[in-house]
Amino acid sequence: MKMGNVIAFTATCALAFAATAASAETAWDMSIVWPEGNFHTQNAMAFAEGVKEATDGEVVITVHSGGALGIKGPEGMAAVRDGLVPIADILLNQQVGEAPVLGIETLPFMAPTMAELALLHKFYRPKLEEIAESMNQKVLYMVPWPGQAVYSPNKIETLDDMKGLTIRVVDANGTAFFEALGATPIQMPWGEVVPSLAAGTIKGVTTSSSSGVDGAFWEFTKNMSTFNWQASSNMVSVNLDAWNALEPETQAAIEDVAARLEGQFWLNSRAEDAKKIATLKEHGMDVSAPSPELQAALLEKALPLWEEFKTRVPDAAPVIDAYLTARD
Repeated sequence: MKMGNVIAFTATCALAFAATAASAETAWDMSIVWPEGNFHTQNAMAFAEGVKEATDGEVVITVHSGGALGIKGPEGMAAVRDGLVPIADILLNQQVGEAPVLGIETLPFMAPTMAELALLHKFYRPKLEEIAESMNQKVLYMVPWPGQAVYSPNKIETLDDMKGLTIRVVDANGTAFFEALGATPIQMPWGEVVPSLAAGTIKGVTTSSSSGVDGAFWEFTKNMSTFNWQASSNMVSVNLDAWNALEPETQAAIEDVAARLEGQFWLNSRAEDAKKIATLKEHGMDVSAPSPELQAALLEKALPLWEEFKTRVPDAAPVIDAYLTARD
């Protein structure tokens, strides 16, 4: 090859390399178990778009909805910890096997309104961030579900209406609460709920209005009672090895996006509840709220579980006590 051709070839390679380097991106696959239409998935997509824009395309997040990556809900934190996925949307009350203190917000009637939940998070989130770091990940944002309702074949007007009801719950707090109500709770992740309803393995479900629509529950049961008995949040966390591979300015840009969008995502949750309750009614679901008498009976069954939890999970006690002091 003549010298002039060698120089031209070298220059071409250098330009090609420079172009490749300039267009290099960090690609993160995000695991999320909820279907594409779920508001948590839509939030995640909005976050991914915000990150792409804020980093000028340097970080590209692809959201894989419906459990497409094969990671079930209870496996979320472990999957991010171990680097099976760099980032995931994780239902926190399914992670109590990794850290029992993560069951704080699911204690029955601990934080039944969004205002109370926001106050609880003031004391709870630092603990969550500490646990996340110990599991090789960083919390980017947290978003609550709408209040947890009870779907059942028959209308629930008294505690007697709960007796013997085989009902899906998510965690140990749900198991303890519904056992106290005389029901027969069964813990299961979301992916098993609709098949179990269809097979008759369960007759009832406690979950949000959003999930009730996702699962087309009107095909299996006709009653929904808005207990709002349990708070429940998701977090999006990123593997620390993946995070630390980013430049500090890129990290700052992503953190800014998460902080900016988190408040809107909470508003999305509030709007989601009203929208999905309307959808349930449109499909013939009988939606009702507990009477004051039933509400009082439910709370009476719930309160002993708070103290039991504090005894069983001692590092939860300071968080709960600080929250209750601030609330009261």
